[in-house]
Amino acid sequence: MHELAIMESALDLALGQARQGGAGRVRVIRLRIGTLSGVVPEALQFAFEALAPGTLAEGAQLAIEQVPACFWCAACAREFTSADLIAQCPDCRELSGDLRTGRELELTSLEID
Repeated sequence: MHELAIMESALDLALGQARQGGAGRVRVIRLRIGTLSGVVPEALQFAFEALAPGTLAEGAQLAIEQVPACFWCAACAREFTSADLIAQCPDCRELSGDLRTGRELELTSLEID
């Protein structure tokens, strides 16, 4: 379960930022996770619930924004979404491997007290 290691790193980063900001408590940790990142949000949530107790993030909310896979079609000069790594444009049927979003794994913000 690589989500445990991912969450451990994200939590370490969040707690470091919270301490640097003089926080006594973390209320919300916000992450952006791409649908093609290979990360299972439910497993990440489970890992967070296991790792947060005893830290500044105990009782905090983990807010996960799932980012869809968005591709660029050079033939149509437009973006489209797909659940596959190699995607077919819904308009012209050309294959595209030009992934624009969908592999994100980002700590985007914190709410602290």
